[in-house]
Amino acid sequence: MLCTNPVPDNLSTYYDSEDYISHTDKKQGLFSWLYQKVKEFSINRKVSLINRFKSANNRILDIGAGTGDFLLKAKNSGWQIKGVEPNATALKHAANKGLELECSLENVSNEYFDVVTLWHVLEHLPNLEAQIDGLSKLVNPGGGLVIAVPNYNSYDAKYYKEYWAAYDTPRHLWHFSKSSIKKLFEPKGFEVVEIKPMYFDSFYVSMLSEKYKGNRFIWLRGGIIGLLSNIKALFSGEYSSLIYVLRKK
Repeated sequence: MLCTNPVPDNLSTYYDSEDYISHTDKKQGLFSWLYQKVKEFSINRKVSLINRFKSANNRILDIGAGTGDFLLKAKNSGWQIKGVEPNATALKHAANKGLELECSLENVSNEYFDVVTLWHVLEHLPNLEAQIDGLSKLVNPGGGLVIAVPNYNSYDAKYYKEYWAAYDTPRHLWHFSKSSIKKLFEPKGFEVVEIKPMYFDSFYVSMLSEKYKGNRFIWLRGGIIGLLSNIKALFSGEYSSLIYVLRKK
């Protein structure tokens, strides 16, 4: 596990940029368009993944809900939804879709859910051990905790090194490996029951990394590295991003 150091005092200002597309529904520009298209496809896969934890209540909490598209899809699939999103811009977009999200995790600290999801969120949370303690209390026994995070052991991470876009410092405070996820969550009563790849992340991250390097033909170069990363991961299991499905014992 890697840790970002130092962390700036004005960390919140790094989320204010219009280019931080997870807080917008922006589709203008190459990367924004690509991000939104991949998001639409991925949401269907995510809902299929959480449906294994359905119960009589079907309560789900999405932490870092962004503009709320995943929760809307989950609601249409029969889930009772609740979301937490601290960013004011994202909250506004979600409200325009009819979603009332909580702005703080403290507002749901006394509730219990069949599934708690964090899609590329855990790497952003300060005070990690305290956050994990809080997460464990939110999940019903037998319930699920689904976490998606970048994987710094992937081929694209090793290829791009300090230009790897998924490091995203200083917004990403923590950088996880398979072993670190298990070591962090197993003492809290969770078992990793499945690890699933996020195939599209290697392409998006590689193209963005090429942009950061100032290279030309970023679609072509990034596409090649993204494809190569996925091919190598077929044998190593080290995809650019991974989804960890954990069950509370």
